[in-house]
Amino acid sequence: MPDQAAAARDAAEEASALSHPPVAPDATAAYGAHPDQVIDFYAPRGGAGHVPSGAEAAGTAPLVVVLHGGAWRSRYDRRHVTPFADFLARRGFAVANVEYRRGETDATATGSATGSTQAVAAGSGSGSGSAEASAAGAVGATGSTDASGGATPVAGRWPETFDDVAAALDALPALAREALPRADVNRTVLTGHSAGGHLALWAAARHLLPADAAWRTDRPAPLRGVVALAPLADFEVAEKLAVCEGAARQLLGGDEHFALRRPYADPSLLLPTGIATTLVQGRTDVVVPQAVAESYADAAAKAGEVVGLTLLEDVGHFPLIDPVADACAVVAEEIAQLAW
Repeated sequence: MPDQAAAARDAAEEASALSHPPVAPDATAAYGAHPDQVIDFYAPRGGAGHVPSGAEAAGTAPLVVVLHGGAWRSRYDRRHVTPFADFLARRGFAVANVEYRRGETDATATGSATGSTQAVAAGSGSGSGSAEASAAGAVGATGSTDASGGATPVAGRWPETFDDVAAALDALPALAREALPRADVNRTVLTGHSAGGHLALWAAARHLLPADAAWRTDRPAPLRGVVALAPLADFEVAEKLAVCEGAARQLLGGDEHFALRRPYADPSLLLPTGIATTLVQGRTDVVVPQAVAESYADAAAKAGEVVGLTLLEDVGHFPLIDPVADACAVVAEEIAQLAW
């Protein structure tokens, strides 16, 4: 548990990051029929970014795909990262902010496939199903009890959370070309914060999934790279540190399924990806401690892959997505180094 000073600092950083009003997108498209299966698009606004003059003259911009965090739980949806998406758009990037199905409270999670009431309604479309996951059944893990006696929302939904991220990434090039004509999908960078950082690393490693995984692709994703922000990148370490109240174990369905499903979900077991990857981590992060990112980088090195690890002094969990924090500018620079 963090000491009082560290907890107070984390609370202040979270309050700052979540204090910004949501920023409406320029367009929204559905990649499936469920209300959570939508992507918000932000057109590049230029300004303080690192847009080379040639690309600017050509009218194109790299596409940054954002996967939000929140421990895969329903209380956080994509709206809390819309200021971050807008920040990237104002630096000259085209941005796609992806929503996906997350966990629910204990009372509604078991055997349920209903969506979060936080999500905005979307148009119709066709979803992506997982044969392996369908056989495994819906989320069976239950949430813990919080201090007030209420149910803590369950983290994630197996297999729907993974179904959605895979379907969104598969549909994204076509949707982006229509919604953001200036987006250059051939210069796509994936980024994600916390649980979203996990999903970004996972999405870039789908070609390494077990052969029977419904989400497996036959080749690496055509990405310029991945910038994962304080990611839950190693499930074993995250569980040892009780990160986000055991969220990784809940995501995989609880104790009964954790070991069996880890090879399908844990980025630290899906290496080397062959895709340029950078982790950005605050040294004073008490939500997802530095040890989690370091363990992933170590696993990559053992697999023969060099993963960048940018450690920021006196930075916690939330400044990485807070537009008024210096750490957020560092994140944008890391993305630019891969995108341009």
